[in-house]
Amino acid sequence: MSTIDFAFGAEHRIQKACEVAYKHFQAGHQVLVYCTDAKRMQAFSKGLWGIEQTAFVPHLDVKDPNAGMVLIRTTAENPANALLPGQDPPWLLNLDLACPPGYEQFARVLEIVSGHEQDRQLARERWKQYSANPVNIVKAHSVAS
Repeated sequence: MSTIDFAFGAEHRIQKACEVAYKHFQAGHQVLVYCTDAKRMQAFSKGLWGIEQTAFVPHLDVKDPNAGMVLIRTTAENPANALLPGQDPPWLLNLDLACPPGYEQFARVLEIVSGHEQDRQLARERWKQYSANPVNIVKAHSVAS
């Protein structure tokens, strides 16, 4: 059963997603980032370039032949198709507006929600969709910046 972690109250969703990915990177954990919106994914990628003045978080699209060598991978397609054989599934960080297809194949899915009303409404819709399936939903503490 998947555990869906909702982290509410981020000032900037993409910025907070970059911070979360960076923390996982520092801990040596794999994260797969899903988003079908190219502009949003580009903002996430750009954010990883500037997470700290002296830091860079290596990340690649799953289609890149070297993607298996980095901890942070991105995809705009079904994230379940990006699972690496023989490895535990990474955390799935959803930056899309809808629930990611195939999320059931991931032990943990992270949803970061900003305080913007539209983002909160879309998160409510995802919560309802997740709740219709056998999952464990965790309402995380506030991640306000």
